[in-house]
Amino acid sequence: MPSIEAKLLSDFLVAPASLRDFMTLRQFIDIFPKSHRTNPAVKELYHELYVLRDRDIEAVRQDIVHEVKRSKQLKRDYALERRQVDEANVAGLDPFARQMEEELVGARARKPHTLQTVHTSIEDACESLESQIAEMEQEQDDALREVKEVIDALSDLRRGRFAQTVGGEDIGEEVLNTLKRLEAVCADVVG
Repeated sequence: MPSIEAKLLSDFLVAPASLRDFMTLRQFIDIFPKSHRTNPAVKELYHELYVLRDRDIEAVRQDIVHEVKRSKQLKRDYALERRQVDEANVAGLDPFARQMEEELVGARARKPHTLQTVHTSIEDACESLESQIAEMEQEQDDALREVKEVIDALSDLRRGRFAQTVGGEDIGEEVLNTLKRLEAVCADVVG
């Protein structure tokens, strides 16, 4: 039984393709002017076109057979590659996590993980996350320390204990500067 691909290609490219399927000898002769219709060369021309058309049809049939064979090999190659990729996937790693990893790593176009390579990659990812967490904690500590300093300065102002003015600044300017600093720190923490 021919494959679906062979049937589709044959139906589209071959049938009806023979010259006799769409033009009879009588119809062909009627194309010519009346004075040339009885000329024996017209029948020879029809026969020559018929032979050429049949050769072309046979060439198309051979190309279809070749294409079907080629597509079977491509399907086998694809199935083999897909099996290798599926076997290389780590058990327990869901498709969403794998897709996310492919998107993150994407440009490097690495091969899928094997049991031997996944452990190293996980350790590297953990170290990277721990480093990022440590940086974020340090930033939070710095911001908290700065907020506490500003709050202490404002608290001193509220209690009437004025800090020494810096460079002869007016106390009002110092309060404004301190409040602006507090606002900047809070905006920095939020943003």
